[in-house]
Amino acid sequence: MNNPQYLWLPSLREVTLLPNEVHIWRINLDQSAAELQYLATILSSDESARAERFYFPEHRQRFIAGRGSLRTILSGYLGIFPQEVQFDYEPRGKPLLASKFSYSGLTFNLSHSQNLALCAVSQNRQIGIDLEYIRLMSDLESLAQRFFLPGEYELVRSLSPEQQSSVFFRYWTCKEAYLKATGEGIAKLEQIEISLTPTESAKLQTVQGWSLLELPAADNYAAAVVVAGVGWDLKCWQYREVKD
Repeated sequence: MNNPQYLWLPSLREVTLLPNEVHIWRINLDQSAAELQYLATILSSDESARAERFYFPEHRQRFIAGRGSLRTILSGYLGIFPQEVQFDYEPRGKPLLASKFSYSGLTFNLSHSQNLALCAVSQNRQIGIDLEYIRLMSDLESLAQRFFLPGEYELVRSLSPEQQSSVFFRYWTCKEAYLKATGEGIAKLEQIEISLTPTESAKLQTVQGWSLLELPAADNYAAAVVVAGVGWDLKCWQYREVKD
């Protein structure tokens, strides 16, 4: 990865994705009523049905915001209307563009936590992104012992509670981003070795041919993207903000 640009640039009407680029979109899921109403109209029937199954209105609205924004972002690259975007699904449920769009080579991955989402887009590269809100958890050490390698667990265990939470979620997002990129399940989480410290950026230790990058998504969030190959350039975009 070359010359990372961590400035979240305002999105342009037309964004061009070059073959050597990875684009990350930051999306605010707390949208206005008018924007949510519009985004709901561009969802497919199965997406609308899924939205209706959420018990809490807040969760329903954030799903609509996330899926509608994803459709809008992808439609810009494809040159079609958002409602024309179609998805297929891998056995584990990961969405990908329907085969009719295979000519584009477009790959993507979406992650959300609380009121924020990140969407990673590339061309002809496997890609995975993960985002987590950093919070205190009573079972944090037991989760680290179960899913992390011994050295990773010992690092988490040695830290203060505040540092524990930050480092735990940094480990988690790095591992999840890799598993999302490869399509493997959470059972493989403890097999992914990540090297990091409270002050040093994460590195992917166990596999070759992949790039790992932690992202400064927002305060109190951990985020990471994993991309197949090396030598790519990063651009970070802020999905349009809608005010009440």
